[in-house]
Amino acid sequence: MRVSCGTDIIEIYRIKESIEKLGDAFLNRVFTENEIKYCESKKKQKYQHYAARFAAKEAAFKALSWKIDDKYSICWKDFEVINNKQGRPSLNIVGIKLKDIENIDVSISHCKDYAVANVTVLSK
Repeated sequence: MRVSCGTDIIEIYRIKESIEKLGDAFLNRVFTENEIKYCESKKKQKYQHYAARFAAKEAAFKALSWKIDDKYSICWKDFEVINNKQGRPSLNIVGIKLKDIENIDVSISHCKDYAVANVTVLSK
């Protein structure tokens, strides 16, 4: 078994500026329809949730990059952060085929200025 992990932290204002400047072009390039719907439902705190998902996607790439074949072109939407009924985040891998992944654990957090994410992968 192998354990790999990725961590990312981002300033929320950077995501807010990108969304305000580029609008739907940025949102639709980085986030899935489900992620956009979730974040937009958070009203005033939506930028914190967008930033947390952005950080989770970066952390996922860091944790999984050693498993991704160079022939694949990775896109932001290949990783989708979803929440269960209790609010616990998890990661859907949409456009990439990865073998021998036993478990992926995601932890995200945010405050007024920063969002952070950690992704831990257990694989054969």
